[in-house]
Amino acid sequence: MADREREVIVTDGGRSSGSGAIIAVVLLIALLVVLFLVFGQGLIGGGDGKDINADIKIETPATTN
Repeated sequence: MADREREVIVTDGGRSSGSGAIIAVVLLIALLVVLFLVFGQGLIGGGDGKDINADIKIETPATTN
């Protein structure tokens, strides 16, 4: 009898090592840190606290009744 060639397919059972989830969590934390540094400066200090004093004088023509 002649020997036949066989193709062997090896699978790991569908289990993953979880490295994709770890990378996703690290990227999410990095994104949150960047967003905080860009937009969250006023959250900790409560803003600049600068008052704007503006004196505005509007002259209108006198109305007669």
